Amino acid sequence: MPVLTPPVRAVLLDMDGTLVNSDAVVERCWRRWAERNGLDGDAIMHVVHGRQGHLTMAVLLPDRPMEQNLAENRQMLDEETADTEGVVEIPGARRLVESLAGLPHALVTSADDGLARVRMAAAGVPLPPRMVTAEHVGASKPDPEGFLKAAADLGVAPAECLVLEDSEAGIAAARAAGMPVLGIGPRAATHRPDHHVDDLTEVSITAAADGWLTVRLP
Repeated sequence: MPVLTPPVRAVLLDMDGTLVNSDAVVERCWRRWAERNGLDGDAIMHVVHGRQGHLTMAVLLPDRPMEQNLAENRQMLDEETADTEGVVEIPGARRLVESLAGLPHALVTSADDGLARVRMAAAGVPLPPRMVTAEHVGASKPDPEGFLKAAADLGVAPAECLVLEDSEAGIAAARAAGMPVLGIGPRAATHRPDHHVDDLTEVSITAAADGWLTVRLP
């Protein structure tokens, strides 16, 4: 029997790991960075997902000047934007985003605008009309700023938004914003989101006449 989540007014979508599988690119770029900095590539992969790059660097190398992290993050963004090999949609993502046309929704990602556009295009997933990217916030996930900004832009109370997320940082950000979370994929399952699915193939979102959205899960 399908599961119905409590109705919501808006849907906020993470990108990497939620709509787009970019793990191959992330691994290539961050493992090169780890090698340059004498770090264990396997170990850092538990940290990199969901945050802006310079904050990931600050976690991994806490004694480094932030100016150096920001400079290396710019280099990292250039590398990631130029590399789309292996970037594909999370199953069901394109259909789900297309079904949200005309409904209140937004993309909330730690990627910058350029990287978000490149990855969504490479995966064949349409861009939502509203996007909150790295340039729009002063603090990255797990800070709730991005999700709260998206809710305010949509004119919806935080508690009436459903967040789709895959990472520990993203789920923590949604919780800090007071928003229920639908976890996507294996990474999300370990962080106890309010609901969980393996992918988006059987997730459907429809609007009632009063504007409330019904979310059906397999």
